[in-house]
Amino acid sequence: MSSAWSWYIIIGTVLTMLACFWLIVWTNRQRQSDADIKESESHVWDENIRELNNPLPMWWLGLYVISIVFSVGYLVVYPGLGNFEGTAAWTQEGQYEREVQRAEERYGPIFARYGSMAAHELIGDPQAMRIGQSLYANYCAQCHGSTAQGARGFPNLTDGAWLYGGSPEAIELSILNGRMGIMPALGAALGGESEIDAMVAYVQSLPDGQDTASPAHMKFVTFCSACHGADGRGNQALGAPSLVDDNWLYGSSAAEIRKGIVEGRNGVMPAHEALIGRDRARILSAYVYGLGQSGAE
Repeated sequence: MSSAWSWYIIIGTVLTMLACFWLIVWTNRQRQSDADIKESESHVWDENIRELNNPLPMWWLGLYVISIVFSVGYLVVYPGLGNFEGTAAWTQEGQYEREVQRAEERYGPIFARYGSMAAHELIGDPQAMRIGQSLYANYCAQCHGSTAQGARGFPNLTDGAWLYGGSPEAIELSILNGRMGIMPALGAALGGESEIDAMVAYVQSLPDGQDTASPAHMKFVTFCSACHGADGRGNQALGAPSLVDDNWLYGSSAAEIRKGIVEGRNGVMPAHEALIGRDRARILSAYVYGLGQSGAE
């Protein structure tokens, strides 16, 4: 913050507090005497109800004064007046780091113990799975949903279909390092509208088996098989999905397939190692692995 803005905030805050204190003192001096009340005939309602301009009771005004005094003390101890840092030298970053350190001291040994266990051992540990469920709710549910069934562009984690592999090791690697799936735009490479329509129809027919007589077959082999395989069953090493099952990340309609072919797709799974560390990633991967196993049954 610049020095000018800092002084603007300081002066404005101090003047506002002084104005509030002056208003309390001034209004307290505006009390009407009994004689003034008897002589006043203004603001009389229903013959005997008088609207007076008396200030609040002293105990109530005292609360306002206490609030102002507390505000002064707060602004001396904590930052709030421009660039003035306060006598306590408090910062939100410092408080966050202290809280993280306390949490690590308390929970670190627990995470370390679970981090050395294998996935099948963790799945059989109710406490580890409760921790995994909590980790999932905090770091994964925003994209994959609270029930882990995904959404358009975000994989379902309960159906047993995995873009990069469903082993505990592959899931843990995805959590730690993230993933970046890229489907290049192929509209210009395929040619005109009729060629694109033919490719869409060919892709939709793959679950029924390859039609090698289709004009689009050779173009599929040329442009698509490097990632999705010559049989369209995908490649987990590249994160290329299978085109022969019922699991479609963006939808299986002709319009969605056409959009993916023409415009391409870009999917990003952010890396979480810096956020949760390796021990918690191990617990979370075991929990997610368990979700996939239950969905595959």
